Amino acid sequence: MEESGAQVAAPRARVGVFDVVRGLSVASMVLFHLCYDLTQLSGVDLPWFRPPLEDVWRASISWTFLFVAGCMCPLSRSNLRRGAQYGAVALAIWAVTSLVAVDTPISFGIIYCMAACTLVAAGLDALGIMPRGRVAAALLVVAFFLLREVPHGQAGIGALAVDLPSWPYETTWLAWLGFPGPGFASGDYYPLLPYLLLYLAGAAMGGLWARRGYPRWACEARCAPLTFLGRHALAVYVVHQPALLLATTLLA
Repeated sequence: MEESGAQVAAPRARVGVFDVVRGLSVASMVLFHLCYDLTQLSGVDLPWFRPPLEDVWRASISWTFLFVAGCMCPLSRSNLRRGAQYGAVALAIWAVTSLVAVDTPISFGIIYCMAACTLVAAGLDALGIMPRGRVAAALLVVAFFLLREVPHGQAGIGALAVDLPSWPYETTWLAWLGFPGPGFASGDYYPLLPYLLLYLAGAAMGGLWARRGYPRWACEARCAPLTFLGRHALAVYVVHQPALLLATTLLA
């Protein structure tokens, strides 16, 4: 039965628009890391690849990944299994980047964040306290921006920002949460605070859309290259950086 162009997809049905959007972000990520490797590791001068453009580009990729991953929570057959898979990949990335040491090892990077957020969401859902709906999503997005600088010791925005107490940052055990201690460094850092909030905002909207049904265009959206990348995003993430490092090394 359809209403206002929407179709009520069966639970766990695949929604094509998520694959397309995620595929676009994967393509953007590969290009971003290519520029990073060229400038930071191969000494190629790309004058435009600097803040603020570099920071905005990076955020557009990671924020989209996290929000879309949250949206897809209600469509997953098992968020526990999905979180465990992300966690295994995150552990492997940390081990490999620590052993190879081409750049700063990755501790608590984007794949760790995906794992942790997915497991937290699974727990909240099991307890029946998963945030749902537009209001919850909007509040979570506002909270995300208010807490975006927590890893740098502040909360708030602009002139309204305040310094946070120093004690959480004096230990080496809270970097996973968003309080990096003395000497902490990572080539990719996405702790639970603030990024869990963005993920849960996606989950809040995903739950609403899953209950009401997705529009037909969203379910049937396809763009073959982007759909392929979106469906294999994790595999592409794992293999693209070694491939880029090899390519940039050969070109250097």
